[in-house]
Amino acid sequence: MNSDEPPARPLLTVEELALSRGERRLFDGVGFRLEPGQLLLLRGPNGAGKSSLLLTLAGLLRPEAGRLVWPGEEPTQLHLLAHLPGVKTRLSLVENLDFWRSVNGPTGLLAADALERVGLGGLGALDAGYLSAGQTKRLALARLLVTDRLIWLLDEPTASLDAAGDVLVERLVAQRLRTGGAVIAATHDDIGGATSTLTLGAAR
Repeated sequence: MNSDEPPARPLLTVEELALSRGERRLFDGVGFRLEPGQLLLLRGPNGAGKSSLLLTLAGLLRPEAGRLVWPGEEPTQLHLLAHLPGVKTRLSLVENLDFWRSVNGPTGLLAADALERVGLGGLGALDAGYLSAGQTKRLALARLLVTDRLIWLLDEPTASLDAAGDVLVERLVAQRLRTGGAVIAATHDDIGGATSTLTLGAAR
């Protein structure tokens, strides 16, 4: 890279973020810059606010203090994969993914191709209610692929997965990083390729 080139603009800058639940402060003074190609792991004990931080970054919770600075005016270039899979059990796998393509925009893979990528190829017509817990998590991961967005916010992305599923998550994350995106993952597990770690304090 030419040393005279300007540095890449961060995808997200977080400044002095604070959030409480009821009378209990979950976190305070959280700040970081999320750069293209960065995998940030959120660490901390249960109740430390990892999931709440992801929801705040996604705009679903309002912080008490601090601010989020995006390159654009709104955080439209992100996916939130919450702890609950968001799967409609009475719809087929393809119908689930087509629903999310219609909501988030059909800018990524077709449903059948996304299912193939996550190891569910050939099961597209099956009702999602028949899936195992690990297969349901794979279907949730496929949602990341049917709409292309720069930032992934992942809450325990390897939960319910076996060793092969862990490898799948690492491959999906690596692909997102290689193409200029970034990932923030709240997890107790290790994910290969992590470039930084943010540890939230114990619940008070």
